[in-house]
Amino acid sequence: MEYNKIIQELTRNKLVFKELLTGLGQEEYLWKQNPDKWCLLEIICHLYDEEREDFRTRTKQVLESPELPLPKIDPVGWVKERNYLQQNFSQKLDDFLSEREQSVKWLNSLENPKWNNAYDHPKLGKMTAKLFLSNWLAHDYLHIRQITRLKFDYLKYKSGEDLSYAGNW
Repeated sequence: MEYNKIIQELTRNKLVFKELLTGLGQEEYLWKQNPDKWCLLEIICHLYDEEREDFRTRTKQVLESPELPLPKIDPVGWVKERNYLQQNFSQKLDDFLSEREQSVKWLNSLENPKWNNAYDHPKLGKMTAKLFLSNWLAHDYLHIRQITRLKFDYLKYKSGEDLSYAGNW
């Protein structure tokens, strides 16, 4: 896949996330099918943190200084450590969309990026800037699927209806 196509998809996904998550009530964005799963508020907080501290930061570092260790991240730990459930949903959504805009501007500003630069991870081996960029888009798709499934499950819960007529999930 071409790098420009990946960047174009990251741009398009900003709109997908905005449309999927705008205009929700508190009951919906805090709803969980079970306590071990994330609600929509936790997902948007995660997307915000990952945008800033994982994908953009690590892609940039591998492009510019692949010999340096990658910054540490703890996406699972951040849920409690950063009090995701106490955050303002609308503000976090706006924050994420703003960060995505900054990411896309940065990606589009790159001149002759060295996508084959690689960080030599002690456990995972060579991790290229291209790998981080591709996984950035894959991460979007995973969470779009997660959000869609959560909204489907919420509809089933609220309506009390059998939704099998719609088709198999």
